[in-house]
Amino acid sequence: MRAIVAVLDSFGIGSAPDAGRFGDAGANTFGHIANLCASGKLGRGPLRIPNLLSLGLGLAAHEADPAVATPRSGKITGRYGAAAELSKGKDTPSGHWEMMGLPVEIDWGYFPRTVPTFPPALTHALIERANLPGILGNCHASGTEIIETRGAEHIATGRPICYTSADSVFQIAAHETHFGLKRLYEVCEIARKLVDDYHVGRVIARPFLGERPGEFKRTANRRDYATPPHRPTLLDIAKAQGRAVIGIGKISDIFAGSGVTQNLKADGNRQIFDTLMDCTKTAPDGAIVFANFVDFDQSFGHRRDVPGYAGALEEFDARIPELQAALRPGDLVVFSADHGCDPTWTGTDHTREYVPILAFGPEIPPGPIGIRKTFADIGQSIAKHLGLEPLPVGTSFL
Repeated sequence: MRAIVAVLDSFGIGSAPDAGRFGDAGANTFGHIANLCASGKLGRGPLRIPNLLSLGLGLAAHEADPAVATPRSGKITGRYGAAAELSKGKDTPSGHWEMMGLPVEIDWGYFPRTVPTFPPALTHALIERANLPGILGNCHASGTEIIETRGAEHIATGRPICYTSADSVFQIAAHETHFGLKRLYEVCEIARKLVDDYHVGRVIARPFLGERPGEFKRTANRRDYATPPHRPTLLDIAKAQGRAVIGIGKISDIFAGSGVTQNLKADGNRQIFDTLMDCTKTAPDGAIVFANFVDFDQSFGHRRDVPGYAGALEEFDARIPELQAALRPGDLVVFSADHGCDPTWTGTDHTREYVPILAFGPEIPPGPIGIRKTFADIGQSIAKHLGLEPLPVGTSFL
């Protein structure tokens, strides 16, 4: 008996009740992708995700947004529903922590959309303590775009590129060889300590390679420096009871290592799925296997790449039978998301949306679970399934 959680990073299914407060009323990551595919405007056919639909995705999406037509799905094989977020932000740590029973009901620190965006005291301290010749950027930006426009200047001057987004985040991009990967990590560690005074959730190292515009490309050596969860999560509870807690991709970074007994890095959705399959075959009884499929968000949602997002969904869907075949009696699998990132929406930021909950396993009865009030229902359900102590937030759907 194990629990396997796959986060389709940014796969929202319709505007959350409070989406208007975030400027996201009308956003719908799944609905808009599916509609554009069906329209023929993308030069491809309809979105082909029969396994996700069989698990109940279409019905869950219709429940979250009744304007979404329910795709034909045949026999439903999973428990399906949608969840709203209690946490005040629409960022990665908030979504993941809430899934594991810890909503973030305090305000993160965010940087204004001014230029420069960072407080002078922060940038001066970073330059001094990290012994930098200065910084570039100092603004809200798309990571790929700012590397393209400032990468050559960075190589020439040795100044790292610092930028932020609508998330509570301080991002630092630097060239892996000209600046040095170890040096980038050291600068990020200094920045992590400095942004604590501003209650910023994450510092992210964004290494890249290439020698000139048009060649610059971010590498798989990204590293997130998150503030630790302020209270124990389900991961901490499981670890304290001697359970294996295996984080795949950026899971361990998101939780600042808290509650994770094994951290497995992987580059991109395909490798993450390969690693998930390896763990499904070998993880011991009582384990939690927790994977984040980052490409949906960083490669397609933020880049407003609708065809790419659609193709990634189809690739993920095609491997679901492989996962189902590897499950043991008593296993529980949950597919969900941490927020939305509608690639048809304005800007490049996350969108405040309902997320799907698709739960299945050899002994998990299918059927609707309705609209859930918090992502924490996922953690509460896993706690019940694994016989762990109940969480203070959330209601089990099992």
